Amino acid sequence: MKALLKKYKLVIRFIITFLAVYSILTVGYYFYLELSDGTKYFPDYATHLVANQTENLLDGLGYDSEVLPHENEPSMKVIINGKFVARVIEGCNAISIIILFLSFVIAFADKFKSTFLYCLAGSIIIYAFNLIRIVVLSAGLYHYPWRKEILHTVIFPMAIYGIVFILWMFWVNRFSKKRNINE
Repeated sequence: MKALLKKYKLVIRFIITFLAVYSILTVGYYFYLELSDGTKYFPDYATHLVANQTENLLDGLGYDSEVLPHENEPSMKVIINGKFVARVIEGCNAISIIILFLSFVIAFADKFKSTFLYCLAGSIIIYAFNLIRIVVLSAGLYHYPWRKEILHTVIFPMAIYGIVFILWMFWVNRFSKKRNINE
């Protein structure tokens, strides 16, 4: 047993670090959601911000858009040219995806500065890509409402998780190359 632990020490350390960081960030995010009272920013600040930025980008693309709090659920309604096309819910703000990304990168950490900068840059890339995803999805649902299922459940989740995977692979390959040079 001791030989196995020694042999797989790096793998075990990766798994434990990943689970610890993921748990800490997820619990922190849970408390953030619980403490959000929804009076100033409905349903919570991050989701509200994403919804407002979606509206601004849609307006910038020439759509007459509006984002309003949903009357019956904790979400924001995206309305284009008077037509309700989508809801921005808590899961649309990319925070959970960023937590997953950060957990992996930190579990596979390099030097503090490079890890911190990559976490920051990757989080910004994921957030921006997610925002663009919501804008394109909203416009797509406005023009092609019959394509809702494939757009929302296949293409756009594949795109957001695809960008996370590419960022992970870039990090691992960068880290691995540096590691191989030093050995």
